[in-house]
Amino acid sequence: MTSSEPAGRRSKGKAARIMRSAAEQLSELLGRPPESVSALKPTEDGWEADVEVVELERIPDTTSVLASYKVTLDDEGDLVEYRRTRRYTRGQIDRPS
Repeated sequence: MTSSEPAGRRSKGKAARIMRSAAEQLSELLGRPPESVSALKPTEDGWEADVEVVELERIPDTTSVLASYKVTLDDEGDLVEYRRTRRYTRGQIDRPS
């Protein structure tokens, strides 16, 4: 695979590595373990991932507060930028628009 290869042709193995990288690097910065990676997409300059993190644990668990972070990584999987895009309780579901 070369750097001139189109984003759509990246291997699934690389995508899995990028997912782990996004979660690990965000966890290191926030000091909290990731709950999941809910989205991953290639971009012109690298990758974008949505990572879910528990920000406040509560009992019952359905009232815990989670946050979704948009993580931008370069083509090698190094974190370039992150930002929180949403906070919600675990029991909350998205309603159709």
